Amino acid sequence: MAKLDLNERKQRLLMALVERHIRDGQPVGSKTLSAGAGLSVSPATIRNIMAELEELGVLASPHTSAGRIPTELGYRLYVDALLASSVMERPDNRQLKKELRQLLVPEQSSQELIAQASRTLAELTRMAGLVAAPRREVTTLRQVEFLPLSGKRVLVVLVVNRSEVQNRIIHTERDYSDVELRQAANYINQTYAGFDLDSICDGLLRTMDADRAQLDVLMQTTMDVAAKALTREEAAPDYVVSGESNLLHSAEADNIGQLRDLFDAFNRKRDILHLLERSMKADGVQIFIGRESGFRPFEDYSLISAPYRADNGPVGVLAVVGPTRMDYEKVIPTVDITARILSAALTQL
Repeated sequence: MAKLDLNERKQRLLMALVERHIRDGQPVGSKTLSAGAGLSVSPATIRNIMAELEELGVLASPHTSAGRIPTELGYRLYVDALLASSVMERPDNRQLKKELRQLLVPEQSSQELIAQASRTLAELTRMAGLVAAPRREVTTLRQVEFLPLSGKRVLVVLVVNRSEVQNRIIHTERDYSDVELRQAANYINQTYAGFDLDSICDGLLRTMDADRAQLDVLMQTTMDVAAKALTREEAAPDYVVSGESNLLHSAEADNIGQLRDLFDAFNRKRDILHLLERSMKADGVQIFIGRESGFRPFEDYSLISAPYRADNGPVGVLAVVGPTRMDYEKVIPTVDITARILSAALTQL
């Protein structure tokens, strides 16, 4: 897409028109801009500028009326101007940071955090919030505790990575006493603390398979319980999406088919994941407007995304999906701040 260099008057008119169209959802006429945009020029001059912007492909006339709406290029120029301004330093961003820090707290597990982030993005923007699940290559054991339950069941309390706590209930071949389970936990903690779960399981299973008959009671208990307790949990979903109904409420009657295609894309996941993967490799907020995404279901929608981090690098991406006529001035900093707060919470796990 060629870069357009608009003069100050054209730029100011474009910004005013896009903001008015985002607010009202209707084509914007010269009289409206003359009365409420603070441009200090006559309606005739505004009409001439609008005609020039239409020739440049920045504005379009949806009907025979004199009103104009922004094209994808118009939205792109508007968004680029926002990013070059102080949009990330809006006065209400401080309150937003405070609210997010109260919602995204390190006491939650990583899966709880991404689910909360998705819901929060949807609620704050009234659009769809997506969060790609973080992928940890290694899950490191810090401590394990086994507690006997009735019916040949054991409660397993795992502390992994930095301080993430996982609780799971396993079913065993027989009932174990509190003493047996405590001895087994002590052995694992003393021998394997600091190891990743996969290597612990592999080591224990190799020992068990080598000569099960020679194992003493402590090791037999350890093997039986650990084989089930230390296996990785089922993989988290590729991403969590919230607020799809918000898109339905904002859809226009002639756009329902496009919205159906978008929902299908959410279910198929492949295209969405590819788009989020592109955002993972970028630095900071990424904005795809309409066809910029390269995927047909997004032709009438925009995606604003930002990578989030844990420890030494990016581990996932969060995003907001909504109509191209979204409130970019609000959504862009919301996505950016949410990514930063989520990163801080995950780093403390």
